[in-house]
Amino acid sequence: MMQTIFVTGGAGFVGASLALQFKARYPRNRVICMDNLKRRGSELNLIKLKAAGIKFVHGDIRIPGDIEAAGPFDLMVECSAEPSALAGYGGSPDYLLSTNVTGTIHCLEACRRHSAALIFLSTSRVYPWELIRNLSYLETDTRFELYDSEGVPGVSSEGISETFPLNGPRTLYGATKLASELLITEYADMYGINAVVNRCGVLTGPWQMGKVDQGFMALWVARHFFGGKLAYIGFGGNGKQVRDVLHVKDLFELLDRQISNLSIHSGAVYNVGGGPAMSLSLMELTLLVRDATGQEILFERDMETRPGDIPWYITDNRAITAATGWQPRTTPGEIIREITAWIDENQVSLRHIL
Repeated sequence: MMQTIFVTGGAGFVGASLALQFKARYPRNRVICMDNLKRRGSELNLIKLKAAGIKFVHGDIRIPGDIEAAGPFDLMVECSAEPSALAGYGGSPDYLLSTNVTGTIHCLEACRRHSAALIFLSTSRVYPWELIRNLSYLETDTRFELYDSEGVPGVSSEGISETFPLNGPRTLYGATKLASELLITEYADMYGINAVVNRCGVLTGPWQMGKVDQGFMALWVARHFFGGKLAYIGFGGNGKQVRDVLHVKDLFELLDRQISNLSIHSGAVYNVGGGPAMSLSLMELTLLVRDATGQEILFERDMETRPGDIPWYITDNRAITAATGWQPRTTPGEIIREITAWIDENQVSLRHIL
């Protein structure tokens, strides 16, 4: 295990969750978290980080000096990002570009200076949305299902694999993450940095401050718990869009395996998600959340399909499973029950956020 682990975006949902799990499993190792605390709710994680003996640095990856202030490290787990696929629509993309591209360059420079390894969390959004949308789907009572891949490489009943074509628009968010992947490849080759890229699907679990544009599992539970409205947007307005979901603790188990054999995985790009068994539609999610919370809320229907939205995405995990033996374990039902219990136990602090 690496002596010092530096987690960027370390007060966010994914970063803090991973940092706490690293510290719990390897208590003698030093874990440092850095975050700009831009997202509401991230400040709540500071108490947990401090209690676990994790050093926190208030900083921003857009500022090289902030990264240097964290000190030397052996491994960077890069979780910082503007994570919304809607970022840039109807406004300036400046924060998105400066964080997700310029910030990556600053992180890579820090890895180069400290001869450190890198685990980079990319996204399934690197795959072009138009090509995914134009696949053939069968509409069932509760979801869309892939009907025919029409000879498109990298897509099957197992989901979308790493060989899916990359030509076409993918949202600015997806473009920034793909640009970062390319930069990582060059730094790894030029400077000998051990680096692994994980193209993650939907990550979820307790302590995710869900919003309309990111973190829909937590958002769904919160709206049912506290009251409010939700909408099924696009594709007929029936909520049949499908995603696979991955609990952040299952992601940690994968990273732990990758780090223990980092030289073997260096240079690899993996699709990482829940896979077919952990997939559900928004309609199916609603039914599960109703059962978990005992609440029912009003749903609106917005028939207009937004640019960048897709009706279906499931991760083909076969490459990462073959390389590591890893498989996701936590079901959507278990995730919803965990999130419900978390909100119930923290109503006072979460009400004004969620």
